[in-house]
This record gives sequence, structure tokens and C-alpha cells, in this order.
Amino acid sequence: MDKRLERILPRVQKPARYVGGEYNAVMKDKSEVDTRIAFCFPDTYEIGMSNLGMRILYGVMNNMDGVWCERVFAPWGDMEEEMRKTGMPLFALESGEPITHHDIVAFSVGYEMAFPTILNMLDLANIPLHSAERTGLTPLVIAGGTAMYNAEPLADFIDLVSLGEGEDITVELVELHRQARREGWSKHEFLCKAAQLDGIYVPSLYEVTYHENGTVKAIIPHDGAPETVTKRIVQDMDKSYFPVKTIVPSTEIVQDRVMLELFRGCIRGCRFCQAGYVYRPVRNRSRDLCAAYGVASCNDSGYQEMTLSSLSTSDYPELTALCDTLEDFCTRRHVNLSLPSLRADNFSMNLMQRLAKGRKSGLTFAPEAGTQRLRDVINKNVTLEDLLTSCKTAFAGGYNAVKLYFMLGLPTETDEDVLGIADVAARVMHAWRESAADKSRGVRITVSTSYFVPKPHTAFQWEAQISREEYERRVKLLREAMTTKTVTYNWHDGETSFLEAVLARGDRRLGKVLETAWRMGARLDAWEEYFSLQRWMDAFAQCGIDPHFYANRVRERDEVMPWSMIASGVTESYLWRERERAYESVTTPDCRSHCNGCGANRLVGGKCDV
Repeated sequence: MDKRLERILPRVQKPARYVGGEYNAVMKDKSEVDTRIAFCFPDTYEIGMSNLGMRILYGVMNNMDGVWCERVFAPWGDMEEEMRKTGMPLFALESGEPITHHDIVAFSVGYEMAFPTILNMLDLANIPLHSAERTGLTPLVIAGGTAMYNAEPLADFIDLVSLGEGEDITVELVELHRQARREGWSKHEFLCKAAQLDGIYVPSLYEVTYHENGTVKAIIPHDGAPETVTKRIVQDMDKSYFPVKTIVPSTEIVQDRVMLELFRGCIRGCRFCQAGYVYRPVRNRSRDLCAAYGVASCNDSGYQEMTLSSLSTSDYPELTALCDTLEDFCTRRHVNLSLPSLRADNFSMNLMQRLAKGRKSGLTFAPEAGTQRLRDVINKNVTLEDLLTSCKTAFAGGYNAVKLYFMLGLPTETDEDVLGIADVAARVMHAWRESAADKSRGVRITVSTSYFVPKPHTAFQWEAQISREEYERRVKLLREAMTTKTVTYNWHDGETSFLEAVLARGDRRLGKVLETAWRMGARLDAWEEYFSLQRWMDAFAQCGIDPHFYANRVRERDEVMPWSMIASGVTESYLWRERERAYESVTTPDCRSHCNGCGANRLVGGKCDV
């Protein structure tokens, strides 16, 4: 351990974040390694270690001969202050060595609010911020993750983007980088070759021009780069890597349990949901393999909780059968099964009884909107009757806590829709009075609302976000309508969601704003302790850029989007058709009952009923 680190640790919160040495962390002999990868998560240890995607790719890369992948997390403010004071650069947990010793610096980016932390981590590592300043093959700075479906605000800072699921493309990219170093390629030669790999986007190979009104005029590829880069996916989930020997953290993390991934994609097609579109098509992992992975992971780690994880877990076709398969093991080992994402239209007594064998931690449903009209607009395909039936089932089975998630600011939303949320909460309260097996414990109903952010690659990517003032008015309207004492109302901070909308819908001109905000102190902006909208507004003003141009403007059908060179597999014509159906309040059936011709099946060699 670096002597500076030994002196620092007694002076910071949660020193276990920074020491490594966890059970199942991968250590390798440096003499047998020719490629070292610093796998960076631009948030704290307890957030990054809860990310299943990071655990998967950590295992994939460390399974490659001659490659050592090490983890790097963003330090909390107290640790950063001590590191800068002592001149200690950002380091990897496994070796404790600076990440400038590594050949590739890879960021996993799932949230736009992490953008300034990426810059801060590069600076802490003494790596030049701008891609153009890094003229050699190493360190190569790359990024992947859901937020990279529009990487344009980071275009000045990263060398390339890995789009989609990384299990296959990461291996191909690392091998190409090894070849480039062996054969003495220039960085530009390598980037041009990397751009030929399916799923790799190289921002520096694209020229962006703008109209006088500020909208994108054209995106022009150079040096043989493709006009459109399509995401990569794993075609067969039974052949994909699963981290059975997962790292067991030395300190508490957010998701401190086995996370068992059942399938990828989502059949539902909610029109606001970026993940629901960009993870298409649905690919299931077999029940027997899921069960085997769950048992092996618990046995190896000692965990006594297993989360059955996917975008909409209760849509897994063999969910009840999987619970039955795991029942004997869970009973003997006192392992609790939990489902984080339940659909109100398919929560059954059978499923409730299986979950009830563990501790009853409460259930979560996401109706998203307060009226059926608005639920049809967003294609939620859940009725109030579905929700109440599921709540009655849960209350009759002994549950006494329900969380309900909604959004404010959805397209076409009216005050009637907002007040409908309070009505839904009151009806759930009434369902408890009617159905609860034991009323002595009371009931806890929590209503949470978030501020709608129109995201790229969704049916609502053309929409404007409502103003912060209007969002706050709707929060106040709903808060005053919540009169039931047993209902707790929580609402998301409007300032953060406004900036999220700006960054999610931004172009590469935002790079100078991002750098300016970082130099003013922006970092760890997903945390309210650090976030300051005023800092960002000052940065926008200093750079002469209007954030409302990005967040609060309806986009035209023929407008070139900043992310138009990126393809998720779902066609733009399908997204536009879904937007039109939204304004007609017409729903689209789920993918299992009817192929709606979105285009994603072509990614697995199938056809689409366009």
C-alpha cells in the first residue's frame, strides 16, 4: 500500500472504499500481463460495486489471457481533497497503482449526471482531459453504458464509445488494441480500424455542422467511419458470461446481494423508457441455468439474499417455476428472494406466496400516471383495476407496505392527470382496508414522483421537458391533494432532472460547458451534497449557450438529432409512429403477443413485421 494512502485513510469517511483486497477480487502477476485495463465507475464504491454490468465485464476481461482488469471508483470529497493535497494520483483498487500505468481507461456510464465526474477522474489521474491531447495509443480512454447512446457532450474527452452490451465487443476491441501496440500503429490508425468494428463509435471521425438556428445541419463521417453505428448485443443469454464468483465487498454497498439476471430487454414498450427500447430484443436465460447460477453465487459469496433482476422481472415466462426450483435451496440456506420490478397486471397469488416465504419487505409498483388516458398515452398497458387487484392480493398475504412510482410532466399531462395520482393512492388505501389480513400493523403507502426527462432513442425523444416552474407547480398541486395520513409523498428534485435533460439531449457543443462547470467545481453531481444548478447556469452563461434550447424545446420530425449516427436497432420510423399513437391515446400490444415491427429482431437474425 502507498504510504500516502496509509496516512490518508484515518482521515476520511469509509476508508474501506479505497483499500481493495476483497474476496474474489482478481489479482494477477504483472510479468504475465501485457494489457492492463482500469475499469472506472464515475461514482462512489458503493454505487459502482452494485452495478451488475460492471461485474460482468470485469469477469469477461479478466478471463482473457494476458489481460488484467482492475476497478477504479470516484473518491468522495474528503478523499479527493486529501489525494490532491498529497499529490496522490487516482489508483486502481487491485494493485494500488496509478491508472496511468494502464493501457486502457474504460468508463461505465449509466447516468448523464456522471459526466463531470469522468473529467474529474481523468484529472485526478493526471491524464490530459481532451482526446486530441492524448496522442499515443495509451492510455486509451473509452466509455460504454446506457448514457452513451448520446455521447456527444463527452465527444471532446473520450477516444471511442462501445455501444450496447459489452461482452463480445470488449474482447474484440482489447485484441485490436494489443495488435496496434505490437505493430506500432499510430493512434489515428487504431481509431480508424476500431471504427470498423460493429458497435464502436469514434467521435473524432465525425464532423458536425449546424444551422443558424442552432440545430444540427449534418453529421459527416470521415476516414471510412460508418454513417451509422449500431449497438452490439449478446444473442444467446445461455452462452453469455455470468459472474458466479462475484466480488464480496468489504463495506456496505447499495445492492449487497446476489443479482440474478433472468433476461435482457423488455416486452412492454413504454414510450418514455430509454432502457425498454435500447435493450431490445428480449432474450431469456433458461430457468435451469438461472437456478444453477443463483445457487452457485450464494454458495460462493455467502449471501442470504438473491434479487431476480431484469427490466420487468415478473415478465419472465418461467418466473414461478424458477422460484419453485430455488425453493428448497433458499429454505435450507435461509436465502430470501426479492423482485425489484413488478408489473401490476401480472402479480399473482402464486407469486406472492413464493415471495412471502422470505421476509416481507414491501412491494413496489410503477403505474407512472394517475389516469387511464395518460397511461394509454405512455403505453403503460396497466389499469387501475390491475393495480388494485395486485395490492389486494399483497395485503391479503400479509404485506402492509406499498411503494407507487409516478412521473410528472409526461406529454399531454393535465391537472386532472396530476390529481389522479392522489386518487390512486386513496384507492390503494381503501384496498388495504378491504383486504388486509392483519390491520393491527397499519399500512405504509409511499407515492414518489419524478420529473419526466425526454430521452434519446425513445418515442418521446422529440418532446420538450416542461419548465422547472411548471414542474414545481404540479408538485404543489399534488402535495396539497394528498390528504390521506397514511400516504407519504416524495418528489424528485427538479433542478437535477432539468440538467439531466440538457445533457441527455445535448450535442458536442456542450463539451465546453461541461469542462467549465467541472473547473468551477462540478463533480459527483448525482449527489445532492455536491450538485449546484447555479454553478451549471453560470457555466452556460460563460459559454454563451442556452440550456433551455436542449431541454425545453419540441424537436421537429425532420430535425437531425445529435445522436443520429447511433442506432439502437429500433427504427426512427417506428419511434415516430409510437409518438403519433401516443397523441391518439392508442396503445401498442406487448412484443410477446404481437410483433410491432420495431426493427430490433433483426439484431438476432429474425424478421420484423414492419
